[in-house]
This record gives sequence, structure tokens and C-alpha cells, in this order.
Amino acid sequence: MYQPSATYRSAPFSSIADANILPAGQDNVPVIIETSHQRSVAFGLSPTATPDFTPAGKSDLSLLIEQNRLLHTHALPAMETLYQQIVNTHNMVILTDANGVIVHSLGDDDFLEKANRVALQPGVAWSEQSRGTNAIGTAITEKVPTLVHADQHYLAANHFLTCSAAPITDHRGNVIGVLDVSSDQRSFHKHTMALVRMSALMIENQLFSATFEDAITVHFHARPEFIGTLMEGIASFTPGGRFLSANKNGLFQLGLSFAALQSHTFSSLFGLPVSALYDHYRTASPGLLNLCMHSGVRVYGRAQLRLSNSVFQHGFAASTDQSDINAASAQVPAPASHAANAARRLSGLRYLRTGDPQLELVIEKVNKVLGRDIPILVMGETGTGKELLAQAIHNDSPRAMGPFIAVNCASIPETLIESELFGYEDGAFTGARKKGAIGKILQANGGTLFLDEIGDMPFGLQARLLRVLQERMVTPLGSSKSITVNVELICATNHNLRERMAKGLFREDLYYRLNGLVVKLPPLRERTDLDTVVKKILATEAPDTRYTVAPDILRMFHQHKWPGNFRQLTNLLRTAIVMAGDEHEICLRHMPDDFLDDIEMTQATAASASTDRMIAAGANLEEMEQSVILKSLDAHGGNVSATARALGVSRNTIYRKVPHLK
Repeated sequence: MYQPSATYRSAPFSSIADANILPAGQDNVPVIIETSHQRSVAFGLSPTATPDFTPAGKSDLSLLIEQNRLLHTHALPAMETLYQQIVNTHNMVILTDANGVIVHSLGDDDFLEKANRVALQPGVAWSEQSRGTNAIGTAITEKVPTLVHADQHYLAANHFLTCSAAPITDHRGNVIGVLDVSSDQRSFHKHTMALVRMSALMIENQLFSATFEDAITVHFHARPEFIGTLMEGIASFTPGGRFLSANKNGLFQLGLSFAALQSHTFSSLFGLPVSALYDHYRTASPGLLNLCMHSGVRVYGRAQLRLSNSVFQHGFAASTDQSDINAASAQVPAPASHAANAARRLSGLRYLRTGDPQLELVIEKVNKVLGRDIPILVMGETGTGKELLAQAIHNDSPRAMGPFIAVNCASIPETLIESELFGYEDGAFTGARKKGAIGKILQANGGTLFLDEIGDMPFGLQARLLRVLQERMVTPLGSSKSITVNVELICATNHNLRERMAKGLFREDLYYRLNGLVVKLPPLRERTDLDTVVKKILATEAPDTRYTVAPDILRMFHQHKWPGNFRQLTNLLRTAIVMAGDEHEICLRHMPDDFLDDIEMTQATAASASTDRMIAAGANLEEMEQSVILKSLDAHGGNVSATARALGVSRNTIYRKVPHLK
């Protein structure tokens, strides 16, 4: 279990900068650097040695990522956020395992090229034994955040670097990895270490929350606005209330050694019986807990009661009647795996920001209503990412630790959608499974219910949904009992609901109940961030290989109308990655035939329209021929041979028609 150091006990997390990790001149080398240099000499390393440039093979790297799956999953969002804060400053963000082997990295292209010269890339070990004094290896050895600047590096080859690294520890205090920012030593900034430490703590808190599935986890702080931030304390207890562990800030706020905490319970630490905690979360809208710690200090708290054997598993009870709770507990699905839970939390609104002003406006609006119990209606064509936005809203909301339940109202047969949504009791249907089934609405209790394609919901069912939203009560089919439910609602549709209301296909009263905040996702063809989107998709689909798209293919992407939007683009790139294999650039030969047919049709249509305009403007035949050739040249990236083949003429004809090419 994690045991806080004396330094940590004497200062809270807000004391970011430590004297021993600030850059120093030759006459003021920090002790941590001197000690590390002595170890480097003892390892038999020569300062002038050439670094080992051999990274792990592709299969070995995949195995490394799999062995560190939980760390990798929780670190990626923090790495992306950290990188966004330092982008275009000649930096890179690095994640390593407990041995200093780089698991993942991202950064500015110009600096990545420099970093590759000293093997600062995935699959390479940066322990002190292999690289001498460096921020990653020294942070692992010393178990403290470490800055190694310029010639403080032991190997001369690394003197151009400045590196800020913070160890990542598990709930037992064991170092399981390192988060590092490396850059050209001329780009050093004193705030970089603070950002790295904050990001490492964010990862540790996420890992801590994911570790204790069958437990009571309490988030607490003396100031309520700090709950849900890096400043909060987190402590976990068994379902019976026995202390399990706490994060760094939790240990600091509790003010006891880990050994002393072993004899404590939730009740002795926070002055509240566990039964009272359960009662608090049986209410429909539980607020913050008001707790009195053993020291007499009053704190505010929020608990997640993720218990595998009851419906409290997401922090809220589905019923105020204990018999109902016991009966329903057998129907609640088992908790998802750590990896699945982590994957659900990967997407946040900040990761959707790719530079498009229309999407930026959507995110700005959504951020203003998070946690305010305002229903959100997402409009947009098929494939524009409506469910991705809904998941991001959930992950950034106060209900992030609760379930996210998605229901596609268009894909479930009309005869089954009512039982899917509301559930049913034993005996409600002939041949149905014993003990009935809990519906999607109750599964979403304490979290977010996402109703996709709400415009296709059967008209008769819309009245029942409206009653649930107004009364906050669900009555399963075949039951006489209503169960209190507390959900955040997000709906999505590609229909114009006003038109469907006019046709009598959608209830007006339900429309205005859902119409809290309406946002519209732009189709891909109208967005200005296509290049960035392509890079993100490639990084997601092939995280272990750096793929790029050839310029002529990118031009085709910009010409295409993308009727299937992001779903179509993602499927196309996924196929192209498979076709490219070990080639790192996606080219024309990797494109599927149907896409190329669409592009030819688009170009032909554009050429025809251009010809019509030129005829109307009185252009002669020679001018029209030249226009067609120039458009084809542009489509083929200026390649004269490819243009000649596409037009069925010789290269000489191209040069004759367009003399300035010679």
C-alpha cells in the first residue's frame, strides 16, 4: 500500500516546484544528479558511448502495451491533454513502463525526428542502467519527479535534451510507469514539470478509482468545489466499511500513516455509519455528503458504491424499498472489466476539439449545461458522431463514474422496444426468462441514458417515456410497483422532429421535454478540420504504427462528399491500414475501388459543371481543354504521367496543351 513520504506530509499537492528538480548550472548541480552520475559510472557506462538504437519489434511492442494495458488506457487521455498544452513548442510526451521502456509517445514532428536520433521512441529502454542519468531512469530509481537538463544527462549524445519526468505509482506506492516531457534544451520552461506532475497525479487517481470495483469509494475535500479535481482525497472501503486504501491527497487529508489507517473503518474516519451512507444514496437526487473526519475537520464528500452484489454499484439505488433492491440485484449485469471501464472514460469533450469552429461552438454550449439536469438533443446526419459526443458529455459530467447506456430506437423491433426500455417482471411474457429483466432506463440509473434515433420511437411509447421523464419513476411491464430512477438524458436524431410532429409521428409535449439544449453536428464535408480528423483516426486505429496519408489522397478526401461521414472515413482508413501493412504511407493503391469510383464521378461532375460555365462565358475549345488538364493534374498531385494515363493522351500532348509545364 502507498506510504506517503515525509516531504509529501509536510506540503500539499499545490506545492508544485521542488528545489532539487530545478535546472542548475555547473556550480550548483542538484544532489539527485550527482548521485545518479555516480550510479552511471558504477554501471560501466561511458559518457561518449553511442546509444543503442534498436527498438523492440512490432510484436514485442504490442506485447509490452498489452502487459501495461491498464496504465496505457488511463494514461492516453492525460497525455493528449498534456500535449495540447505544449503543442508546437518542440516537445514530446512519453509514457514508459516500470522499467523505463517507452510504451507510447506523441509530439511535434520536427522534434520527433531529433528524438529518433537518440532512440527516444517506443520500444526503447531509458533506464539508468542503459542510458545513464536521464529523467525517466532517474525518476524510477529515486521515485520522485526529476528534471534532467542539457549536460546533466550522463551520455553526451543526450545533452541537447531537457526532460521532466514524474513516476506513476499504483495504490500500493509501487512505481508502475513514468510520464515524461522531453524537448530541445533551448525550449526549457519552468512550468513544464508542474504540468507533468499534475498529469501523473491525474493518471494515478484514474487508476486508483479503477482498482477497487467491489468497494465504496469516497471523494472528499474541505471545499466542495475541489471534489472531482486533482485536489480531492479518495479513499476506498469494503462493502462493510473496512479501510482498503487512499490516494496521495487522501492520505494527506486524513493525516494518518497507512499502518494506522488499517485499523479504521468508514464510520471511524468520517463519523457516519455505512448504513446511513446507503440510505443517502437511495434518494432520487442525493447531494454531497457532509462528513466529520476523526480529526474534527468537516469535509464534503461524494461516494461511488460500486458493489457487485447490489444495485448500488454505480452510486445510486434503484428503489427505496429494500425488497425491491434485493430482487433487482440479481438482474443487474456484472460490472464491466477494468479495461472496458477505462475505455469508456477515454473520450472527453476536449478530445473532440480538432479546430473546426462549428464543432467548437457545439462543445462550448454543451460545457455550459454539464451537470445541470438539462436534456440535450443532438441533431446530425448519420455517421457524424452523435453517440461519440454523447459519450464525451457523459465522461465530462458529474455522472462520469455512473453507467452510460445507449439505446438505438431504430434498430430494436417495435414489439420489443418497450420491454427493452422499461424491463419486465417474471411472467410478463410467455417464454421470457425467469425473474424478468431490468430495462435500459434502470440500467442507466445514476448515469446517462442515450436514446439514439429518438425520432423513430413508436408513437405510443413516447407517452410512457414522457411520464418517466416527468415523474422520475419506472414501472416494469407486468409490475404494479414503480421504481425511482435518476438519469441524465441525451437524445439524438437525423430527422427533423418538427416535420415529424407536423405529420403526427412525434409527440409535441415530448419534443419540448427533450428540447433543453439542441446542438447540431456538422457533416464531414462541411468541416474545416479534415486533416486533423484523419490523423486522429489513424492514431486510434493503429496506435503502434505512425501512418501518414499521401498528399494526392488527402486532396481526394477534400473533394469527396462523404455521405457516410466519420463512419465511412473510419472504415476506409481501417481498410487502408490493413492494405498498407508495413508501408507507413497510405497511397492510391491502398484505396478501395468504390471510393475511387466515387472520386472519378465527383471529378467528372465538377469538370462537366466547369465546362458548362466556360461555354456560358464564351470560352474556346483550347481554353476548355487546358482547364480539364489542369484539374486532372491537380487531382494527381502534379504527376504528368498519371494525368496523361487518366485522360488517355500522351505526355507530349499534355505539355503541348499546357506549355508552362515545360
